[in-house]
Amino acid sequence: MLEEAMAAIAENGLAGLTMSGLAERLGTSGGHILYYFGSKDQLLLAALRWSEDRLTEERRALLARRVRPPRKLDLFLALYLPKETRDPRWMLWVELWARTAANAELRSAQEEIDRGWQDDLAALLADCGMAGGEAETRAAADELLALLDGLSTRVVLGLGGATQADALTAARRAAARLLP
Repeated sequence: MLEEAMAAIAENGLAGLTMSGLAERLGTSGGHILYYFGSKDQLLLAALRWSEDRLTEERRALLARRVRPPRKLDLFLALYLPKETRDPRWMLWVELWARTAANAELRSAQEEIDRGWQDDLAALLADCGMAGGEAETRAAADELLALLDGLSTRVVLGLGGATQADALTAARRAAARLLP
């Protein structure tokens, strides 16, 4: 159900999604969906958590690989970025960001998910030999993630013809400036 919700949100946006339309895609009723999720925001959050849980599994497997830290960093950057314009995973984030200012629950969920990425990136930067202490490494991870979010937005929305390859090149340059 959540995979189909993610696809529907990526196709039409949350504003264009109706519970009855999603129910029709799933072969169920809109009331059934509302019973489980209560609102579009809750459906969005459940789909995002489902998507991020799968991505966290991929990230954990990547970080457990027996490759040199700089190679892990490169793989981490590629994993983070959207694969293409309207990447379904990233369309969920675009929809979430549009709602977090007015919704404390969504904002809290965003912070929780972001923290996992930040913790892993900070540890990876330290493994790569980044100078400075924990505070400096966490600050660098924050900055790099902010850049990745900006690059990702350009790719997922198709701004200026940005591609994942372009974004990955820019992310690699930024990461290289952080490391010895």
